[in-house]
Amino acid sequence: MTRIDAKFADLRAKGKKAFVAYVMAGDPDYDTSLEIVKGLPDAGVDIIELGLPFTDPMADGETIQLAGQRALAGGMTLEKTLNLARSFREGDDTTPIVMMGYYNPIYSRGVARFLEDAKSAGIDGLIVVDLPPEEDAELCIPAQEAGLNFIRLATPTTDDRRLPKVLTNTSGFVYYVSITGITGAAEAEASDVSPEVARIKAKTDLPVIVGFGIKTPQASQAIASVADGAVVGSAIVARIGAGEAPADVLEFVKGLADGAHRA
Repeated sequence: MTRIDAKFADLRAKGKKAFVAYVMAGDPDYDTSLEIVKGLPDAGVDIIELGLPFTDPMADGETIQLAGQRALAGGMTLEKTLNLARSFREGDDTTPIVMMGYYNPIYSRGVARFLEDAKSAGIDGLIVVDLPPEEDAELCIPAQEAGLNFIRLATPTTDDRRLPKVLTNTSGFVYYVSITGITGAAEAEASDVSPEVARIKAKTDLPVIVGFGIKTPQASQAIASVADGAVVGSAIVARIGAGEAPADVLEFVKGLADGAHRA
């Protein structure tokens, strides 16, 4: 059982929904990023999504793209991202970390080496947005053999013919993208999300977590009420990008987490 599996088992036992927060590793700099990441669990975050900076983030909107550019300009690398996770693990051995990014940096490092390093750094799962199910042998299956969850995205355009393929070899949870488009592009609506979540849950026992377009505690609560939890990224990253102090960022995160936990 991974930390992700254990976290959802604990949440189910307590009758609670999950709150997942995304931050870009190294944004706006390594030390500030580490301070924020270390503060996320006390702010109510159940699972941390740690963005891996990349030069061509095709699924991301302007807010996340700029975060990646800031991180890269500050010298952030895959190695430093793993080091950040290691530093977090020195004080927290229970909160799951999901690394979210693109395949190129992983491929450049070498899959076997990357998986060994990620596991030892305390990474629990991967979301690699540019690897479709047809490429499962490339990373998905080796990751799961190494003890990491491989989390897949389902979208409003994932029809009933495609869905079983998406769910094959997926573990940890299913990430449902609530809108068609890039991150930060629109606001999620619970009335639109609810039937899609039900459709996915009819095909899998995995938790279904909804992200993209959630910007307020009220939206976090509304989305979590029709799913197993909510993910917020761009709204948090925007505050980091605006230069807010870590304490203020974490206070905002706490409001979002409280919203999801009220669902």
